[in-house]
Amino acid sequence: MIRRSLKSILVLLLVSCLCLSALPVLAAELVEQLVEQPIEQPSAQELFDKLSTLRQEAFDATNKGDFATAEQHWTEILTLLPDNAAVWSNRGNAKVSQNKLEDAIADFNKAMELAPDAPDPYLNRGAALEGLGKWEDAIADYNHVLDLDPNDPAAFNNRGNAEAGLGQWDTALADYQKAFQLAPDYAFARANHALAQYQAGQTDESIRNMRNLVRKYPRFADMRAALTAALWIAGKKGEAESQWVSAVGLDNRYKDINWVKTVRRWPPTMVAALEKFLSLQ
Repeated sequence: MIRRSLKSILVLLLVSCLCLSALPVLAAELVEQLVEQPIEQPSAQELFDKLSTLRQEAFDATNKGDFATAEQHWTEILTLLPDNAAVWSNRGNAKVSQNKLEDAIADFNKAMELAPDAPDPYLNRGAALEGLGKWEDAIADYNHVLDLDPNDPAAFNNRGNAEAGLGQWDTALADYQKAFQLAPDYAFARANHALAQYQAGQTDESIRNMRNLVRKYPRFADMRAALTAALWIAGKKGEAESQWVSAVGLDNRYKDINWVKTVRRWPPTMVAALEKFLSLQ
């Protein structure tokens, strides 16, 4: 199969380079001479196996939080599949996780060029734009996704995040709610909604929703940490401390108030509540 494909390619190359009336016969004779010495090429199965291995290694590295290695694997895949939009988008995601936001946006732009109707590159570029504080540009990307698919829950959740960045809490609340209405098990959309409720002064509803999420997802560190802050402010210090032990046992990044503020991007009121807990005020 490979030798036949090579013949076809050589014929086409010769046809494009020569202008003789007897060209097809001449080209065929030259090809027969050229393919007498076999060229070492990987089989289709070998290529498939290599791509599958690299893809799995990239995902494994991502799951381990080793985003630099994941980026390297996606880059190697691109040497074999340079026109694959999903690979460009995945490499962009690995770069976002390393805070290489401008480089990531370049990858997402390439993915969009290759697959202009695919929603994922727009979703992913929106997240990178959020990281740069370009909230309006991020919203434009999420709006584009919703033009492609008006029922995309991730686009509603992400647009809510960008709206929160602008301090538009009412519209953020509506988008978070739409996200989990479309996908009832979308835990982070529900979590974002509960955090936005706390910011909007809906304290009791927020705490109730946080409790429900912790009951359903006992290992949800984000909600345990948020409950810690909210319960501490509400004067329920014993329960707050209990939630905190569980939260940091699952994810100790919540000890870093700067990470909570700038990476997880909790609402200001929630951040202030956690700061008071951490300082035991």
